Amino acid sequence: MARPKLAVWKLASCDGCQLTLLDCQDELLAIAAEVDIVHFTEATSTDLPGPYDVSLVEGSVTTVQDAARIQRIREQSGALVTIGACATAGGVQALRNFADIAEFTAAVYARPDYIETLATSTPIADHVKVDFELRGCPIDKRQLIELISALLVGRKPQIPGHSVCYECKIRGNTCVMVAHGTPCLGPVTQAGCGAICPAFGRGCYGCFGPVAAPNTASLIPQLGRLGMTDDGVERVFSTFNVAAPGFSPQTRARSADEKRKR
Repeated sequence: MARPKLAVWKLASCDGCQLTLLDCQDELLAIAAEVDIVHFTEATSTDLPGPYDVSLVEGSVTTVQDAARIQRIREQSGALVTIGACATAGGVQALRNFADIAEFTAAVYARPDYIETLATSTPIADHVKVDFELRGCPIDKRQLIELISALLVGRKPQIPGHSVCYECKIRGNTCVMVAHGTPCLGPVTQAGCGAICPAFGRGCYGCFGPVAAPNTASLIPQLGRLGMTDDGVERVFSTFNVAAPGFSPQTRARSADEKRKR
């Protein structure tokens, strides 16, 4: 019986989520014994044609070529899974969505007239049907192994949807907001990292993006009471998941308006 074909693709990204797969080490050897890795430029020169049983896609759509390429990948993939903040929310490069792209390219490149890019950086789900999204910047090794294992046996991946605060409770962390007055996005951020930052006395930076219904309207005033300025609030939300519904400037403003009306 033929083994399932696994392909790993990269669009606009830093490669960090692909490196997480390589960091699986012993687990990757077990996975490789169950699948044929037929495309994974970060790890092998093998490049076989589709169709593919599972495609993992890292990176956001930032060029016309990206938009056409993801359509081809979707057509050839049985299951398409987006991995990381770039693929699921547009990534840190989605800061361009709220500014003048011509100004950005002029500031970065000596010859911006040579640069051909879209005005926005968008997640894969804005362009094609996505079967599952794996959050994080980068993704979590344990979640990645769970995802691939589940897909191989045909079950639903067990990926949590609760907040980082829940993970802090599991680890026995003292709440950095309550105990130390440290601003933290844990209450509005999806779990997955194992509450790494709060475990070392730092506030959560929102690497895994917003929970399903983030109550930013209640959290932001609390961040201010802990000493964070308005500019600081904008900066802490304007990182890996700046364009994600819940963290974007528009959805935060809408959440605040709804709170005022209540």
